[in-house]
Amino acid sequence: MSIITLTSDIGLQDYLVGAIKGQLSQDCPGAQLVDVTHQISPFNLPQATYICKGAFAHFAAGTFHIVLINLFDRKADHVLLAQHNGQYLACADNGLITMIAEGLPGVVVKLPLGKDQPKDTFGILKRFAQAFNDLKSGKKLTDLGEQAKEYVIKNNLQPMTGQDYIDGQIIHIDNFENVVVNITRKQFEEQRQHRNFSIFFRRDEVITSLSESYSDVPEGHKLAMFNAAGYLEIAINKGNAAGLFGLQGFRRDQLTSQQNTGYQKLSFYQTVRVIFN
Repeated sequence: MSIITLTSDIGLQDYLVGAIKGQLSQDCPGAQLVDVTHQISPFNLPQATYICKGAFAHFAAGTFHIVLINLFDRKADHVLLAQHNGQYLACADNGLITMIAEGLPGVVVKLPLGKDQPKDTFGILKRFAQAFNDLKSGKKLTDLGEQAKEYVIKNNLQPMTGQDYIDGQIIHIDNFENVVVNITRKQFEEQRQHRNFSIFFRRDEVITSLSESYSDVPEGHKLAMFNAAGYLEIAINKGNAAGLFGLQGFRRDQLTSQQNTGYQKLSFYQTVRVIFN
């Protein structure tokens, strides 16, 4: 059975997700529709990247991933379809493909949108459904459209590093208000070099050890661990770390340019610093 996954920032407050699944069930009969999530913060590409990477890694080769996030970032006459790790990734030409793939995917094609067709969510969805059916019928990816030589490229939000520190940003807050930081275990260990460490968040909160699970500390106590996706997580055993500590996830509208400096600065409450000694 062929699998189509759906990820979006649409939310579940109205009819749209149900309508999307209804339309796909007609256009792609026999396909198994799997929701990854529809609760991505609006236009939040770093969070979308974290969610998509974590979920897509567990799907079989040939899975067709439709990502309906920031669809209308710019007026376009095409959408993109890429092949990455044996799977297919369909999304708008908004930089998300290179963020999920952590670089340039092997093959990316432009799927043209018909001049006489509406370029709304359902027009884009029908174009993805057509591509899915073409692949299922035996066509190659490069048969579906022009191979993309120029498309929007964006890099992942990376932690900042120095000799004795690493600064990460909060990219996701889950349903339990556990806080996920964009520091991977690999990045942490490479920077750590077997040294002791202190994890600082807010101005007066610090953690000096890593846990393997939430139950490693008593109820109500804070902890740091690397989650199943391999990212640093700050949590409270049976508590809500984000709410208690006033921590906020990364949002595009919180990224503010600094005059005359040429760089951008994040709010203190979105930054987690690890100091090694």
